[in-house]
Amino acid sequence: MSLRNPLARAKGLGSAKDGTSHWWHQRLTAIALMLLTPWFVILMIGLLGDDQATVRATLSQPLTAILLTAFVLSLFWHARLGLQVVIEDYVHGGAELVLQVAVKFAYAIAAIASLLAIGRIVFTA
Repeated sequence: MSLRNPLARAKGLGSAKDGTSHWWHQRLTAIALMLLTPWFVILMIGLLGDDQATVRATLSQPLTAILLTAFVLSLFWHARLGLQVVIEDYVHGGAELVLQVAVKFAYAIAAIASLLAIGRIVFTA
């Protein structure tokens, strides 16, 4: 005996077997952000009022650059996953596909730009 609707069974609708990994990625990036956001806020408050040379020297330290990179990657990944769910839930038809692709490109470009900025600070300081 199946609890599935016969129409859904006939159309082949059902679980895509993809929700668990999406859920785990969302939770893991949330944990990373819970740990990295206070560090980032404290770092930025500590740099308030400093001159450009001091800020560049601080951000170019290896540990700081690694944590900043981890923060940026988790932030963009988490945001993309969250917006993907919102689009899946509230947008339908052709607009859904267009928005999903646009969101992926926008977050990829923003993440690459952020990583290039971090790399420029680290390697030119």
